[in-house]
This record gives sequence, C-alpha cells and structure tokens, in this order.
Amino acid sequence: MVKKKESSIINDLIFKELIKRGYSLEGNTRIWNIADSKLWYLTPEQAQAFLDLEKSKGYNEEIIQKEIKLIKDNMPEVLKLVGEGPLNLIDLGCGDGGKAVLFLNALKKRGKLRYCPIDISSYMVDKAIKRVSKESVDEIIKFQWNISDFENIENVAELLRYQDFKKNFFLLLGNTLGNFEINELIYEVRSAMGFDDVLLIGNGISIKDKNSLLKSYTSKEVNDFLIKIPLQLGLEENEIEFGTRFRNQRIEFFYTINKSKSIKFQGKEVLFNKGDQIIVAVSYHYDKESFLSFMKMYFGKLEVFFSKKGDYVLAICKK
Repeated sequence: MVKKKESSIINDLIFKELIKRGYSLEGNTRIWNIADSKLWYLTPEQAQAFLDLEKSKGYNEEIIQKEIKLIKDNMPEVLKLVGEGPLNLIDLGCGDGGKAVLFLNALKKRGKLRYCPIDISSYMVDKAIKRVSKESVDEIIKFQWNISDFENIENVAELLRYQDFKKNFFLLLGNTLGNFEINELIYEVRSAMGFDDVLLIGNGISIKDKNSLLKSYTSKEVNDFLIKIPLQLGLEENEIEFGTRFRNQRIEFFYTINKSKSIKFQGKEVLFNKGDQIIVAVSYHYDKESFLSFMKMYFGKLEVFFSKKGDYVLAICKK
C-alpha cells in the first residue's frame, strides 16, 4: 500500500476557514488571511513541529531562555504576590508543561497544588500531563475543558474553585499573548480572575531593530511548523514560498503561490493564482509603552520585569 503524502490530504477545518474568509485585494495581489492559532495544532505532527521549533537555536535564545531567566530572577516577587495556601495553577497554552514545572517546584512547599493544563491541542495537553506527573503535585485536573480555546477560561476558573482550592494562578507564557489581539485575550482572562487571583504574562516587546526580529522568525524551523497549513490545503512545497513582514505592530507569516492551482474539495473549488499570498500566522509585538498602557487599562496591580535588552517582559497582574 502506498502511503499518501501529507500534502495530498486536505484538512476540512482549514479548507472551510479559507472558504469562509475568502480573500482581499492589495493592489493586484489577492491576500487569503487564515491566521488563526486554532489551525496551528490540528494534528500531532503540527503540535510536535511547534515543540521542535521551541528547541531551535533562534527561538530558544529569543524567547525561551529570556523568559526562563526572567522567571528565575523574579520568582520571589511572583511568590510574594501569589501568597500561600491551596492553589490552582492554570497553564494557558501549556505546551509540554516545561515552564509550569518551574512554578510547581517553587510553590509546592507553600500549600497544596492542583495543576490544570489548557491547550487547543490534545497532543500538548497529554505531553504536559505526562511531564507534570513526574513532579510532586497533589492533583492534575483531567476533564473536558483541558482541550479548549481561551474563550472557556471563565468556565474553567469557576469549576476549579472547589474544596480548599479557591485561588487561581494563571500562566500565559511563551509569547502566547502575541498570537492574539491583546484586548480580546486579556478581556477573557481578566473576566475569569477573582481579586485574589494572579496572572503571569511572558511576552516579547518590540524594539527598534525590526530586521533582526524578522530574521529570527524567518527560519527553517518556523517554516517546518507553519508549512503544514498550506500543505493541508492541497498545495505542494514546490508551489509555495515562505515569507515574513512587519505590519501594524505584528509579524505576518505568509506563503506566496508561485504556480496557479485549482483545489477541489467536498464539492467546492478554490483557484489560487500565481502571486496570491496566504497569511497563516501573526505575532503581535507591542513596544514597551503600548504594552504597559494595555496592562494598566485592565489591571489595578501590576509589576513588570524586562530583559536586559528590553525585548522581553514578565508581567505579574492582579485585578
């Protein structure tokens, strides 16, 4: 039996999103914008490609290591605001759970701990549960809301406030905030918070050198992760070209069609013209002033810590 190539398998959800959104015109160029993080982790292969991206030299240096250093350097301040006693650690966009372990080890002597990973990818949730299971945690929550988008945060937060566990500590790390329009996501998270709850954000900050920023994102590993989206539209690797650009405080990741092609699926047809662009992801990078302005708009108590170069921030937030 001959195994089908991944590129020949059209994903129903991605195709429907493309049809629903259609295209816009920029001059004579048709722009198909399907940038939505829900489409990034639809398969285990996509989720694993992201974990591989996190381990790549550029991504690891620009995001992971900067964030870990900020966490370790400022852990006393985090613990001070979180306080003591039973705690729900809600890991939003949990990935493989690696960063949560840093907090679990620091918090376990201060009271009972319940860990709740939340991710759109069941693959990620399984990875996080497996990793955290090796640690000393009183309880790991496994329920229907684990595999969820962030629109359900308020439901999750309330469901976890039972028995002695009345306080929630939310993690929003790894530049996850940058994958969303900031007002939409922060509104959702803040709505889920009680006045004793704490939110910890780790996010990139835009500095003047945008070319260096783009260079760090224009890599083989980023392409290996994102290319799975156009491949699941029925396109082939040799029919598209990866690109990035900085627009409106965000990086856009897109593929340019270099050969016209008709895609037929479930009774519908899409004609891609040569020169069309498919935007598959965006990453928002706010400057320091903009980021602080947003945070102060939503939170009454805020402490921020910046990396040495000022290009990454750790923000501890309370209502």
